[in-house]
Amino acid sequence: MYKYKTKGTCSREIEFDVKDNKLTGVNFINGCNGNLKGIGVLVEGMDVDEVINKLKDVKCGEKSTSCPAQLASALKEYKENIKC
Repeated sequence: MYKYKTKGTCSREIEFDVKDNKLTGVNFINGCNGNLKGIGVLVEGMDVDEVINKLKDVKCGEKSTSCPAQLASALKEYKENIKC
């Protein structure tokens, strides 16, 4: 289980696993519960690079980031630190 501390969002942390470059077990700590569970379900089994490309530029209102964009950042960090 990889853990990522979010920046600039209501969620504090994102937990996830990657198996064969596929995302699994996404769990956001805090934030908009239903929406974030929905994101977790939607990205389950998706290729890590596809998730990054789809979510990296999503904004939340006037903020420069969002929970989905933070997931993309978490996956980028994961790829830099752990080989997929």
